[in-house]
Amino acid sequence: MINVCAYCGSYRPDKEILQNPTQAICPDCGHSHQFVQQPLFIICGPSGGGKTAVCRHLQQSLHPFIPLEADILYRAEFNNPQNGPRDFNETWLRVCKNIGQSGQPVVLFHSGGLPQHVEPCLERRYFGNVHYLALVANDETIANRLAARPAWRGYTPESIANQVAYNQWLRRERPNHVHPMNVLDTTHAAIAKTSADIVHWIKGKLQQYES
Repeated sequence: MINVCAYCGSYRPDKEILQNPTQAICPDCGHSHQFVQQPLFIICGPSGGGKTAVCRHLQQSLHPFIPLEADILYRAEFNNPQNGPRDFNETWLRVCKNIGQSGQPVVLFHSGGLPQHVEPCLERRYFGNVHYLALVANDETIANRLAARPAWRGYTPESIANQVAYNQWLRRERPNHVHPMNVLDTTHAAIAKTSADIVHWIKGKLQQYES
């Protein structure tokens, strides 16, 4: 584990990061070790925007990145409004950081993966640029997609309205974000088309690191 110092054994996610070469410095003993500082791609947006469907579609083929669905690690303890969301984001950043040591960056499909939730995290320091893309749709499409889901998913008129409001907020506030966020409208797009658009976006970002 990158967070455990190989010299003194301390668990310190708050290591100092130095560049050229990229290395992490233990605050307790000063031991340094090199690691791979990958970019991170986060696909956010409301429920019904198409995140899970696109993630499944991308997992069926080989890509120069690893697509993962954030909900697979969600547990009831993350419902704690005080620190649950922060803990959830820290957990996923830690997972993505360690997976990235294998040589490929992660594309994380995470509804609440907004810059204001991710950038303050301790684990954020272990990545290069974090690229954000929101999947949105028109309000009627979001509402209809959620209403059509099976009852066990628990979508009520109130929870659907909350997702529609989140969808509206992303469409309205995206230009005001301090950290750049792209938006992709999936209202009339097939899953294969949305997937292809996302792959094109990711590869364009990755080419910036190769040039």
